[in-house]
Amino acid sequence: MRVNRLISGFILVLILVGLSSELGAQCPMCRMAAESNLENGGTQGKGLNAGILYMLATPYLLVGTIGFLWWRNRRKEDSGEQEG
Repeated sequence: MRVNRLISGFILVLILVGLSSELGAQCPMCRMAAESNLENGGTQGKGLNAGILYMLATPYLLVGTIGFLWWRNRRKEDSGEQEG
């Protein structure tokens, strides 16, 4: 059972790492669009900055959620072993 969880977790991490390369390719495009818009007096740079913050926050939220769930399940397992 633990091996299956480990393998599925490893596969999930590989998928997330594979998807992150597409996000990194968009950063130069965002920068160019923001610079040209700001030169013309636009305010789209604020929206692009918010989008970049969302892209940066997503991996941290995923790792934090997985870590919390792991900690909570581990704590339940430890308390179950002590009672039984």
